[in-house]
Amino acid sequence: MIIRSISGVRGIVDTHLDSETIQPYARAFHTHVEPGLIFLGRDSRPSGDELLEAFTAELIRLGRDVIVCGIVPTPTVQFMVERSEAAGGVIITASHNPIEWNGLKFVRADGTFFHPSDCETLFKLVDGDSPLDDAEQTGMRFPDQNSILKHSIDTVELSCIDLNAIRGRKFKVVIDAVNGAGSEALPLLLEHLGCEVIPIHCEGNGEFNRGTEPLPENLTDLSNAVTENSADVGLAVDPDADRLAVVNEKGEPLGEEYTLVLAAEGYIRNRKTEETFVTNLSTSLALEKMAEQYNCKVIRSAVGEINVVQKMLEIGAELGGEGNGGVILKAAHLGRDSLVGAAMVLNRMAQDEKPISEIHAELPQFHIVKDKIDLDGIDKEAVLEKAKSIFSDAEVDTIDGVKFTWDDRWIHLRGSNTEPIMRIYAEAPNKSQANKLVQQIQSIL
Repeated sequence: MIIRSISGVRGIVDTHLDSETIQPYARAFHTHVEPGLIFLGRDSRPSGDELLEAFTAELIRLGRDVIVCGIVPTPTVQFMVERSEAAGGVIITASHNPIEWNGLKFVRADGTFFHPSDCETLFKLVDGDSPLDDAEQTGMRFPDQNSILKHSIDTVELSCIDLNAIRGRKFKVVIDAVNGAGSEALPLLLEHLGCEVIPIHCEGNGEFNRGTEPLPENLTDLSNAVTENSADVGLAVDPDADRLAVVNEKGEPLGEEYTLVLAAEGYIRNRKTEETFVTNLSTSLALEKMAEQYNCKVIRSAVGEINVVQKMLEIGAELGGEGNGGVILKAAHLGRDSLVGAAMVLNRMAQDEKPISEIHAELPQFHIVKDKIDLDGIDKEAVLEKAKSIFSDAEVDTIDGVKFTWDDRWIHLRGSNTEPIMRIYAEAPNKSQANKLVQQIQSIL
């Protein structure tokens, strides 16, 4: 099965996504974007090498010059495209999907992911694929050795990061990169920030020896390493290193929802201005409640990184993100970036003498429950309509699926962008209250 959405393309390599099936995507990408240079990168999955070569060869055959970054974080490719005259970029990655999957993420000339309309056009071109003749002059392939270094240096030089304050603290940090694309980049960044770095799962060999998402249940090794080394904090990323999760000095995962909240609080305290942040409908209320304490506010978009980015551009927001550990800082580039997230979390830690556990404890506390249902044989629209009758006292938002909101809790139902499922996210001041909201939905199934 191949899944296509605003998040790009994903498929199982052995059966659906191989070097032959991605060639039509290379032709369609070449046709859709303006003439010019293309950046290509991949995560560390073993299947990525062959797919990258196939995509590169097709672009070169069609006359494109290609800069191949190799194994780099997804945000590094976005950063390189934005900071150059390139026509676009492509990342070979299936993000948090298991090892047997791979995929494609497509980047516009401005460094943002393809808009929904771009994806629609691209997929039509793929479906109507027709052979394209060899270019009169084939393109050139240029290997890039420095994209991670450039990205790292740019991140530590961001104006919202107090580099001297972070370096002065000499934080001891454990980093778990799940042997993915962040295996080189995150330790390098942390060294630039003056940290003592303890890397685990940073081999970059694509052996995802924990669950791919940086969820609490997958961070046992990180938690143990933090306590064994008396570290100040532990940081974890997903295979393509656009999402970041935090573990406190006691070895307790804070939950990926709090990455953006910590980053945003540090940003507010540094800037001392009233800001408007953008996040998606499924992100924690903790961001809103924290922002309100500083006379700042939050605007919500549909789920999907590009939807957050488009809303940021629409209202002129400088900072946004998603509750899956994705931090988007306009000054860096318009995409989720674990390097930026890591620098901003350390920036918040450097503003306080307290340990990260106390900084987190003083933030508004909410508990989020994430569930999903297989849509096989289920009428999604009927479920959404029935939910509206159950939660008749809530504020209803139908931008993306349907979300029911009260003052201190909410539940959001929506079809996944990346899997054939319906996601059910609920949040309340404690876990039992959040579970109760989810159980009310499950009861109508």
